[in-house]
Amino acid sequence: MKHLTPQIIADITGGEYIGRDEDLNIRVQGAARDNREVMPGNLFICIPGTRVDGHSFAQSAFEAGAACCLAERTLTDVTGPYVRVKSTLEAVKTLGGYYRSLSDIPIIGITGSVGKTTTKELVAAVLGARFSVLKTPENLNNELGVPLTLLSLTDQHEAAVIEMGISDFGEMSVLAEMVRPDILVMTTIGHAHLDALGDLDGVLKAKTEVFLYMRASGIGILNGDDEFLRKYDPGLRKITFGLGHGNDFRSENIRADGIASVSCDIVSDKGRFWVTIPAFGEHLAMMALPAAAAGRLLGLSDEEIIRGLNAYIPVGGRSNVKETGHITLIDDCYNASPASVKAALKSLAGLTGRRVAILGDMLELGDHADDLHREIGEAAYRHSLDSLICCGDKARLVYDGFVTSGGTSARYFKTKAELIAELPELIEKDDIVLVKASHSMGFGEIVEYLAAMMI
Repeated sequence: MKHLTPQIIADITGGEYIGRDEDLNIRVQGAARDNREVMPGNLFICIPGTRVDGHSFAQSAFEAGAACCLAERTLTDVTGPYVRVKSTLEAVKTLGGYYRSLSDIPIIGITGSVGKTTTKELVAAVLGARFSVLKTPENLNNELGVPLTLLSLTDQHEAAVIEMGISDFGEMSVLAEMVRPDILVMTTIGHAHLDALGDLDGVLKAKTEVFLYMRASGIGILNGDDEFLRKYDPGLRKITFGLGHGNDFRSENIRADGIASVSCDIVSDKGRFWVTIPAFGEHLAMMALPAAAAGRLLGLSDEEIIRGLNAYIPVGGRSNVKETGHITLIDDCYNASPASVKAALKSLAGLTGRRVAILGDMLELGDHADDLHREIGEAAYRHSLDSLICCGDKARLVYDGFVTSGGTSARYFKTKAELIAELPELIEKDDIVLVKASHSMGFGEIVEYLAAMMI
């Protein structure tokens, strides 16, 4: 794979090279936007911000080993070369797309309203049974995170799994033009980012922009249980997954072993095989299916797919289970949508013990927000939780939905401070406690308190 140089970076971005002539063709490998994450040879991206301006850390990046910087203004007192452009964000997107074009390894894109990061990790785990895989770090799935990931490709990588997240029309086109996936996994069309997208038809329209940037030989792996995706024609080969019998890949005989694992048969026209995923949540039996489908498309054997799924490790804030010594804590507070909260409640209901759910607001639901929050309360009641604790403005509607359905053991708090002050009275020894809310609710603070709480 051809490597970048300051000269190439300037040519591709239309920027101005500033530095010594002898540095024009030095090797540039990988990219970083945080000087604390710079590795030797990296391109450091100076991103201007309202609180922190990356230009102020250019010299620190050079001291950490950066080979070159990408900047929007003249850098003073720096010891290395840089390329000055009109917009570092636009320039890094251009570079990401260019660098991806140099690679001929299979690129698997992951998108959808729910479960993108978990699905990305499962696909990467499966492909990792045979290949050296580059995957999106954490959930860096936006217009900056995607090109940074693409710029991390090396000659050693044999496949890449790129998560693609959007919140408005047109954003998927920006990402897809860079990624141009060979295989595209779409998890669901759900109630997310409705403030901008309006309704589920809008979500479908925004997500499926990706197919305009795929080659005719591309393949879509779509959730066949989703009514929108089941009917949707991507204009290329389509493989479906789900629990329904009409899907190309489906899960059967799903069995949860408490918080330890989920097992099931994965069934396709090639037969069936038994898999175990060492993590909490029955939904994993569904999310393992596109991973198995992607593995099969790239030539993996059943044994390799089984081994890959068994190597899956949950990422932070997504159904992470912690035994604190006093309670079983399920940290699922990285994000929340109606579908993901309902799935978490269903999995919680299948556990043995006193089950407590601490739920917060689900954001960006537009005009549907009130009804969708009430539905969560009604779902919590149907799953016979032992205790429901709600916190946040919209979470009041979750509480109302639970109580009006007939639930009795419930509490509502407007603020996290009020909730945390009473947690010692609400949580009992050996409780199983689920914590879930949209990321900006900051429920990680509640998780930290519960993890340290003595009972």
